[in-house]
Formats: sequence, structure tokens, C-alpha cells
Amino acid sequence: MSAVGVTRASVRLGQLGVELPQVVAPLASYVPAVRTGNLVYTAGQLPIKAGKLARTGKVGAEVSPEEGNALARICALNALAAVDSLVGIDTVTQVVKVVGFVASAAGFNGQPGVVNGASDLLAEVFGDNGAHARSAVGVSELPLNAPVEVELVVEVG
Repeated sequence: MSAVGVTRASVRLGQLGVELPQVVAPLASYVPAVRTGNLVYTAGQLPIKAGKLARTGKVGAEVSPEEGNALARICALNALAAVDSLVGIDTVTQVVKVVGFVASAAGFNGQPGVVNGASDLLAEVFGDNGAHARSAVGVSELPLNAPVEVELVVEVG
């Protein structure tokens, strides 16, 4: 994000009053993020805050869509922390892809609104460079009974 007039992501986070959390330790045999060429892929990130899962359950049953949206935001922050730990948040030139998984109660079909929590945060942090392709997928179960999981692909320069 080196173009003249573009606010660095780290500065923008501060303006939003948001701090990147510590990188969430992997729950299994993987790493939080991997770089290949000019792309960084994050592992799926759960809504872990202060070392604990912020909420459990299915969206549309135990978890409201609004709560799911807020949890997706936490997932995106965790993904950005993984990117930051690998290459530095200010090296991100474009958010390329977001994949959001929503543990959904039977009949719940509001996955796009839930995953908007992640997408909206990325737009707030990166502006036009936060615009991305996206998938919002309803699933029956996620690890640890998490309601939401988000992964990112970002371009770095």
C-alpha cells in the first residue's frame, strides 16, 4: 500500500481503534499462514479471542446472524494477525479472496450476511484494496463447535 494518499493498514487499524491479536496457535498440523510468490494464504481462523473461542454453536440456532457477523470479524482479525506475523500487514497490496464457513442450523441461509463481518472489516482496513472475491459456505460442523471460520488470500508487495 505504497501509493501516495493511501493510508497504511497499520495506521488505519489504529484509527479504527483495532489492535491485531496475537497469532492463534495452530490446533493441529499446519501453520497460520504461508507465502508463495506474492500471495499469502492463511489457515482457516476461528473466532478465538484472548485464547478462547468467543462463542460456540450453530448460526440460526444458538448464535444469531448478528453475533455470527461479529464473530466473522474476529476471524478476519485473526487472519490478519497471521499475515502480519509472516510478512507485515503493511505489505498487503490487495485482499484477493475470502472464504467464510458458517456452521448453520437447518434452514439457515444467511451465510453471506454473516461473512460480511469479515468483508466489512477488510474494507475498513484496506479501502478499495480490500475489495475481494468471496465464498460464504454453510456447513454442518466446524472445529471446536465454532460458529464461523474465515480464511484469506492476500497479495503482498
